[in-house]
Amino acid sequence: MSYDFASFAAAFVSDPILALIVILTLGATVVNGATDAPNAIATVVGTKAMKPTPAIAMAAICNFVGLAGITMVSSAVAATIFKMVDFGGDNHAALVALAAAMVAIIVWGVAAWYFGIPTSQSHSLIAGITGAAIALQGGLGGVNGGEWMKVVYGLVISTVLGFGTGWLFTRLIKKACRRAERSKANSFFKWAQIVSGAGVAVLHGAQDGQKFLSLCMLGIMLAMSGQSGGDVSFPFWLIIMVSAVMALGTAVGGKKIIKSVGMNMVKMEQYQGFAACLSACFCIGLATFTGLPVSTTHTKTTAIMGVGAEKSLRNVKWGLAGRMVGTWVLTFPGCGLLAFAFTHLFLVFF
Repeated sequence: MSYDFASFAAAFVSDPILALIVILTLGATVVNGATDAPNAIATVVGTKAMKPTPAIAMAAICNFVGLAGITMVSSAVAATIFKMVDFGGDNHAALVALAAAMVAIIVWGVAAWYFGIPTSQSHSLIAGITGAAIALQGGLGGVNGGEWMKVVYGLVISTVLGFGTGWLFTRLIKKACRRAERSKANSFFKWAQIVSGAGVAVLHGAQDGQKFLSLCMLGIMLAMSGQSGGDVSFPFWLIIMVSAVMALGTAVGGKKIIKSVGMNMVKMEQYQGFAACLSACFCIGLATFTGLPVSTTHTKTTAIMGVGAEKSLRNVKWGLAGRMVGTWVLTFPGCGLLAFAFTHLFLVFF
């Protein structure tokens, strides 16, 4: 079956369910760009290495480059998400369930954005498609346990490794620069932080963008060919479309998240901001090229906490951190239940 743009456009116009799936998936991608992507450059703004507007513009461009460029080399994360659940043999019901999952993800993400909480859209996405698959299959039969375990491995990387490398890189930088002139060191780390922040934004585009790319492709395949199993290749036009939409979301939203993560959680100096970005680059890059779906928000936030904890545990505002962790903990059951309920509701009307 050909998935060229002309064939897709014809199917999009003639099939309202496919149109709904694509629009909802791209809508969720916009929400991700507005809520998750700003975390990549939050520390760059928090340390005043860049002003918010140019930093957000940089993140938007890097998101686009990351998803479009890295996906051409490795689509391991997209493949993991594609195989994580099975919506069954009824294509119409599967498309309805996928639409319900997208609605749940958007509702959850918009609520988090409104309150300025950097919730994980990655966790929302995983919870949403899992809840929808359970509703459709009437149990856990539609969940691929082997692929789902990669989520657990990703949580370890984002939490333990994120915090640990944030602490370690800060300690190593302090030792390496203990005799350096402060003004020269600050000037160096200002630019190093901008470069590393751009790197985090590139990797965010690849890691999070591939998740939504995968779901968009799943909807297209179900609607156009009735197939959703086996290996999948992503057409270039779809990669560019999802990349552009994510970049748009980053450009139009994000200042609340930047304030919560980069300025409220930990007061940082230039070298600390660089250590946090370097830690996030290492962890997200490792997960992306090994096919582990991680939360870029989770990873960057725990890296910031590790940086703050290196100097003193009192430097971290644990109340704010606890509120964020509580949101992450609630995401799996909360968004999952929303998708479960929306699936049953949508099946009644559609």
